[in-house]
Amino acid sequence: MSASAEWIARDASAVWHPFTQHSTWTGDRPVVVDRAEGPWLVDVDGRRYLDGVSSLWTTTLGHGHPDINAAIAAQLAKLDHSTFLGTTHTPGIELSEALVALAPKADGPPLTKVFYAGDGSSAVEAALKIAYQYSTQTGRARPKFVRLDHAYHGDTLGAVAVGGHDLFHEAYKPLLLDTIGVASPGDRALGPDRNAAAVADLRRVMEASGDQVCAIILEPMIQGAAGMLDYDAAFLRAARELADTHGALLIFDEVATGFGRTGKMWAAEHAGVVPDLLTCGKGITGGYLPLSAVLAAEHVYEAFLTRPGDTSPRTFFHGHTYTANPLCCAAALANLRVMREQDVVGQAARLGDRLAKLLEPVGAKDGVVEIRQLGTMIGVEVAPVRDRAGFAVCQAARERGVWLRPLGDTVVLMPPLTLGEDETDLLVGALAEAIDEVIA
Repeated sequence: MSASAEWIARDASAVWHPFTQHSTWTGDRPVVVDRAEGPWLVDVDGRRYLDGVSSLWTTTLGHGHPDINAAIAAQLAKLDHSTFLGTTHTPGIELSEALVALAPKADGPPLTKVFYAGDGSSAVEAALKIAYQYSTQTGRARPKFVRLDHAYHGDTLGAVAVGGHDLFHEAYKPLLLDTIGVASPGDRALGPDRNAAAVADLRRVMEASGDQVCAIILEPMIQGAAGMLDYDAAFLRAARELADTHGALLIFDEVATGFGRTGKMWAAEHAGVVPDLLTCGKGITGGYLPLSAVLAAEHVYEAFLTRPGDTSPRTFFHGHTYTANPLCCAAALANLRVMREQDVVGQAARLGDRLAKLLEPVGAKDGVVEIRQLGTMIGVEVAPVRDRAGFAVCQAARERGVWLRPLGDTVVLMPPLTLGEDETDLLVGALAEAIDEVIA
C-alpha cells in the first residue's frame, strides 16, 4: 500500500471534509499533501503538483515564502496571542494602518477603520451586523439586504442569507434573513445587455423597498463561486449611486477579489468606487494563517460612538477569541511588505495578460463553452458531456502535474500571483490536454 492510500484510509475513518461528498471521496483519489514550496504541492509519495488554485485562492506569493516565515517566527518568539478585547498590540495596530493606507480611493468618504475577523464568512457576518445596527442608530431599523442572484459570501447563516447560490444555500432557506435578490450583471442568461438589465432591476427594487434596505452587498466585478461571472464596472457605479439615493450602505465583499487577484489591489478600483464597508480575507496573510477584516468608512464607525443623552450603548457587541491574532497580523504585514517591494500587483496584471493570451486557443476548442477572466481569476466552462465533467478535467490535469478544482463544470484557474513563465505554460498546457482528453 502506498503512503497516500494508507493516509486516505485513515482520513476516511475519522475526517469530515468541507464541500465534500464522502460517498465518492476515497474513489476520487484525493491528494495527501505533505509539504509545499513556491507554487508546488508535494504529496506523501513525493509527487509534485502545481498549485493552480493557490490553495483555494489564498497563496498570493506561493508557499514557504522566507519573509513571511521569518515574520511569523519573530512574532512567535515575542507574543503568540493576546486578546483584542480590552488590550491591543503593535502588529494589530500596524496592520490596521497599512490596510487603511491601501484601501481603495475615490470621491466620497474613505475607509478609515479596521474591524478584524477570522475568515471570509465571519468578516461578511460582521459587516451585515454593522450595517443593520448602523441603520438603527442613524434613523430607524432597516431589516433588509439587497444581494445579487448567484452570489456567494460564505457559509455562516448571515452570509448564506445574502447568497444566491442554490446548490449551497437551498437547504437553509427556512433559517435565513429576509433578503431581496436582484439580477446579476454577470448572468449570461440576461443577454448582451445584461448590465443594463441588472441595473434596471436594482433600481426597481430600491425604488420600491429602499427605505427598508440597510445595505446592498456585492462581489465587485466578478462572482467567484458562481463560476467566475465577470461583469461591467458600470454596475458598481450604479449601485453606489442607488445606495446613496436611498440611504443604504454599500458593502463590497473583496474576500476573493482583494490583494491583487484582479490585476489591481482591489476589484473596486476597476470602477473607481469606494464602498461604505469592505470585507477582505484569503490573500491578506498570503494564505498562511486565518485572518479577515472589515474596512469601514468614518461615518459608519462614528455611528457606534456613544453620545450625550443616549439611553442604550452604541457599542458593536461582536468579536471572537482570536480577533487580530498577533501571528496572523505579522504574517499579513510581511505579505503586504513583499507585495509593495516586489510590485506583486503589477506582476499579477502581467500574469493575467499572459494567461489570457495562452488561453485563446483553449477557448476555441470544441467543448469549451466560455472562458471568463478578470486578472488572475479565471473560469473555463466546459460542456457537460459526462457526469462531473469539470471534475474529470481537473483529474486529467492532475495526471499532468497540475492541481485544479472545479466549480461544477467550470474549471477554475487562480494561481499564485508570482507564477513564473514555465509554470504558467505548464498550467495552461495541462488544462488544454485535459480538455482534449475528457471533453473534445
